Amino acid sequence: MRTTVSVRNCLAPHSVLRVFINMAYENRIRVRVIRKHRDGVTVECPLGAELMNGASILHGGVIATIADEAAWYALIHAYKGKRPMTTTELKVNYLRPIVGKKMTARAYVLRAGKTLGVTRVDLFDSKRCLSAIGVVTYMLLDNQPGG
Repeated sequence: MRTTVSVRNCLAPHSVLRVFINMAYENRIRVRVIRKHRDGVTVECPLGAELMNGASILHGGVIATIADEAAWYALIHAYKGKRPMTTTELKVNYLRPIVGKKMTARAYVLRAGKTLGVTRVDLFDSKRCLSAIGVVTYMLLDNQPGG
């Protein structure tokens, strides 16, 4: 069965929570906020075999997803949860392989503007070694025509 979702409905501020609850991929990754900061958030993610690549190292796509999720949570915190948004740019520099049972990420809001939100995300392995750095930009959707 195929479900069609109206983009107009997804852009309404009251639907942010409803849209988030229905994001199966992000929920499967199990990222959760463990601390809120004045300038962002820290998130944690348990790591299981299903997230590893063939060499038993955390898959690069999962690392990018965690950076994206951490950035989203940081911006939701900065905008007080009232702004629907979507990723417009994501860049990750992979510094070292990530193995272990969990990882953390510290997302910093660099700019929370009227149209764009820009973040930097530092990703750490279970030994707290810096393993990747991400820069994630989100476009705010409630400023768009029809939003």
